[in-house]
Amino acid sequence: MLITTTSHIEGMHIAKYYGIVSGETIIGANFVRDLFASVRDFVGGRSGSYEEVLRQAKSTALREMEDEARRLGANAVIGVDLDYETVGGNGSMLMVTASGTAVLVDGL
Repeated sequence: MLITTTSHIEGMHIAKYYGIVSGETIIGANFVRDLFASVRDFVGGRSGSYEEVLRQAKSTALREMEDEARRLGANAVIGVDLDYETVGGNGSMLMVTASGTAVLVDGL
C-alpha cells in the first residue's frame, strides 16, 4: 500500500475516493524511562528510550490507518498527517494519530 503526505500521486489516476481513515495509539511512559529521561534533561543529550517509544507509536498508528484503508478496498492513502498530543491528568501519556484519505489508484 502506498502512503503519502501529498494530495495526489504524480502520474497516477485516482479512480475512487473512500474517505478519511485514521489510526490512533496512546502510550504511557514508565517510571524507569522517566528517571533516565530526567537525567538526560539534566546532563543533556537525546533520550533514546523515548525516541524508540515514539517510533513504535507512530508505526502502530500508521499500521492501523493502513488496515482501515485496506478494509475499505483502497490501495493507497494520500494527504497523510501525523499528530502528537499529550493526554492524561498530568500529561504523562502521549497520543499519536495518523489520518489521511483512502483511495483506489489505477495501476498500483
